[in-house]
Amino acid sequence: MKSMSLPLSVDTSVAQLIDANLDRAKEGLRVVEDWCRFNLGREDIVIQLKNWRQQLGAHHFESYKKSRSTATDQGLGLSHPAQLKRTKPIEIVSANCARIQEATRVLEEFTRLSNPELATTAANIRYGVYEIEKKLLESSISSRRHRKLNSCKICLITHPQQDLIQKVKLALEGGVGMIQFRCKKYSDLEKISQARQIASLCKEYKSLFIINDRLDIALAVDADGVHLGQNDIPTNIARKILGEERLIGKSTNCLEQLHLAHQEGCDYLGVGPINKTSTKPEINPVGLSYVREASKESNLPWFAIGGINESNIKEVASSGAKKIAVIGAIMNSDNPKNLSMKLIEALQ
Repeated sequence: MKSMSLPLSVDTSVAQLIDANLDRAKEGLRVVEDWCRFNLGREDIVIQLKNWRQQLGAHHFESYKKSRSTATDQGLGLSHPAQLKRTKPIEIVSANCARIQEATRVLEEFTRLSNPELATTAANIRYGVYEIEKKLLESSISSRRHRKLNSCKICLITHPQQDLIQKVKLALEGGVGMIQFRCKKYSDLEKISQARQIASLCKEYKSLFIINDRLDIALAVDADGVHLGQNDIPTNIARKILGEERLIGKSTNCLEQLHLAHQEGCDYLGVGPINKTSTKPEINPVGLSYVREASKESNLPWFAIGGINESNIKEVASSGAKKIAVIGAIMNSDNPKNLSMKLIEALQ
């Protein structure tokens, strides 16, 4: 674009202000753009951010640039202690989203008469960044949960008992990476109370916390996700309610269900039951043949489940299982911490 003369209605100080905030907005956009490109792989957001940078660049006229005076700029080189506290990438991204929003607000205010096209562009970018920041925060949370899911070896599924919280704490101390809260008795208030206690423990031990079936309780206690059975609420509806940042797991007992769960966008699967269990005695076991099939067919993380304990875990692992879900083996153990450590070791 050809350079334009400085509008008569814009004095030098305003031109300097416009120049500084165009630079500030473009720099912030570039920081966020590179994060989306190299960490999140969000091509859609990268394209949008790049487009906004180009739009602002088209309005960065030479007349604005020529007004610069680093010698008289009292804010040049100033920093703030808060910058040193940004140790996580998402904190840097959020700070730069705020930088873009602030700079475009200044541009909107000071170019409304002299350059209305730039004012409109700045306003559109500001509102757009509000939405993108929300998506980035959700993507960051989702990415963190998926990393935990990938590294998790054991999912402990709870059942009601007097020493539930203590058993869960010991299992977490033993290295259990996911707790699935399953409770078919008690009132909702009691379930929420127990779930909150376990959620707090999981945060302390940096483990995932999943609620069985109940989306409402998952949201109420800010759980990491839900686990659904074949007869529970459909995955697409659960996703609309929970959002993209939470995990959705699904129980499967055959390849048809496994493939369908992939298509539905589930985050992880349960594979089994391998053996007959007292938890679900009405379901016939599928044996280790399905474990072997899942190890070849599934692109998602999956947990072998169904009567797995210290005596048969080696056989389960040799059939292809890298993760297991257990109930009785840990919940009924006199030493949940020690047993959890042994089961994890057997999966190495």
